[in-house]
Amino acid sequence: MSIDLSQFFEVFFEESFEGLDAMEAELLNLVPGEEDQETINTIFRAAHSIKGGSGTFGFSAVADFTHVLETLLDQIREGTRDLTAEHVNLLLKSVDCLRALLRALQAEQQPDLAEADELRIKFEEILGMRAASQASEQVEETVAESSFNTYQIDFKPHHHLFKTGNEPLYMISELAELGELETHAFQDGIPDITNYAPEDCFLAWRFFLTTDKEQSSIEEIFEWVEDDADITITLCGGLFGAEVEPSSASEPAKETNTNTVEPIAKASTDAKKAAPVKTATANAESTSIRVGIDKVDSLINMVGELVITQAMLSQLGEQEITEATIASLQEGLAQLAHNTRDLQENVMRIRMLPISFVFSRFPRLVRDISQKLDKQVELKLLGEQTELDKTVMEKLSDPMVHLVRNSLDHGLETVDKRVAAGKDPVGTVTLNAFHQGGNIVIEIMDDGQGLNTTKIREKAIKNGLISEADDLSDNEVNELIFLPGFSTADQVSDLSGRGVGMDVVRRNIEALSGSVEVSSAPGVGSTFTIRLPLTLAILDGQLVRVAEHTYIIPLISIIESLQIDITKVSRVGKDLDVLRLRDEYIPILRLYNIFNHQGAIETLDKTLLVVVESDNQKVGLLVDDLLSQQQVVIKSLEANYQKVDGVSGATILGDGRVSLIVDISGLIKLSGLRKPGSQELIIESKANLEAS
Repeated sequence: MSIDLSQFFEVFFEESFEGLDAMEAELLNLVPGEEDQETINTIFRAAHSIKGGSGTFGFSAVADFTHVLETLLDQIREGTRDLTAEHVNLLLKSVDCLRALLRALQAEQQPDLAEADELRIKFEEILGMRAASQASEQVEETVAESSFNTYQIDFKPHHHLFKTGNEPLYMISELAELGELETHAFQDGIPDITNYAPEDCFLAWRFFLTTDKEQSSIEEIFEWVEDDADITITLCGGLFGAEVEPSSASEPAKETNTNTVEPIAKASTDAKKAAPVKTATANAESTSIRVGIDKVDSLINMVGELVITQAMLSQLGEQEITEATIASLQEGLAQLAHNTRDLQENVMRIRMLPISFVFSRFPRLVRDISQKLDKQVELKLLGEQTELDKTVMEKLSDPMVHLVRNSLDHGLETVDKRVAAGKDPVGTVTLNAFHQGGNIVIEIMDDGQGLNTTKIREKAIKNGLISEADDLSDNEVNELIFLPGFSTADQVSDLSGRGVGMDVVRRNIEALSGSVEVSSAPGVGSTFTIRLPLTLAILDGQLVRVAEHTYIIPLISIIESLQIDITKVSRVGKDLDVLRLRDEYIPILRLYNIFNHQGAIETLDKTLLVVVESDNQKVGLLVDDLLSQQQVVIKSLEANYQKVDGVSGATILGDGRVSLIVDISGLIKLSGLRKPGSQELIIESKANLEAS
């Protein structure tokens, strides 16, 4: 009977990627000449596991490549070779290469072996294997050209083999697939019944395999158990069927009596190779999640409480309705609401992971880029245990990488410039994550030269984004870097240009219902602040009424709600009303106009204004009434209907009605209100109001 190994592929890929992450993290901690033995052991074990798993599942390209870097690690571990910076760089490149190979295999694609071959040659040159390898290749070519060959394989598992989860029958089946196989089992090691332990392995085997495959194909089959068995492979030459006398050097074991060989049934040759994965797994990282057992236990407890409450309510439903039963019913319903909320919170916790999963990629990024730019950089990671929804986290990685690359490339100065400015020659980039008001805040800070507002302004005028007459504050000037295509870089580098792609960064973060802001001071540094909801599935919303319709405004966007003082409202431009609120002028957007509703209250002093902010721009939304605040489950409008401008999703209210969730950023665009830097209407309104 054969086993479908494809069912284990997903676990293998997950563990391999975790192993590569561990290798990368430990390699970054290695300092040649000061390396810690346990660090080397950790890297070696990870490489060994990947190689073994790859060989077991038939991913020979990964196994072959891992073999050479494992050999180098083994020599360093044994002390026969000193670790050098060249080794660390080469091993880090190997980690990247292995990731690419595994991702291709995971996506059921043919991996590109060009980089792996190039790196393998470098490893072989370091190990002095290159000449031997070339000679071996010539021999193998000669053998391949000649004919089939017969190999004698002695396989004596250690007693504990079964306890490692390995099964010799599967290896025998794999051998049988390579060619014609004759199998002999040695039973002398089996003790008498009083000393027999059924969990131990007492058998040994000798195989004669005639095949046109290379010896490496045989070695791959035993890779996973090479530390748990004595294995000898000898090329006998000639074709199977010729009388082959085993040599004494290849005796499987001293205690084994080869004169009492008892042939066992020839291994089944119809064992099928592991079928390729049928399900597309290119995006596997987003389809699985590891959950701590404490979270699962808590969830089970909550379900238990719900079952008890449901049983209590069912019992009440069978009783005669009296005042006592009504009171009990109310108590039961309150308990049900409490349990439901607890269950919801526990379910949401399952999706929460420490943000260290994102932060862990930055030590390598900072190391590589700082070396390339010849800058000295210290990376500080704060709040690594702050938890964030897994979906949000996966989509957050790319914007963060872009911001960090910008900080390294254009934020931090070179050593000479820092010294000349009286700064520490080592620049600092800090990533900080923390919870604030039900949201998560992530800061990317650097102590570099800060944004050059003069240069940004000149570029904006040159590109026609603003005019020379525009009077913008420093913060408004800094906001210009988020405009599409804006850049202050004199030359486009392969790393970044401050401003290049920042519109994409903002758009990606807004797609997560979040926001990004920048603050900067010349010579002190810059800080990019990202605010995100904890989860994409549920948001805290303010229900508002517009005519007969109920809309939901995300609480994260709301600054305040107020009744309009008509004396502070002015009409500017064609039909734009603005409210003077303290030192600001807030444009008023009429939701009933934007969504084309009839029957709404149109008189300003009889309505309410919800002041919201998006893209660092404040607007007031005119609504008929404020209803309740509640958590709502977000349903995708695009998936269930179609994309609607100004709406980010929908939800189902308690009375069964569907309510739309307002997309503040989209609503501003839909209203035609222009962005900072080109909003002549707003600038004009200030002048009019001040004149009045």
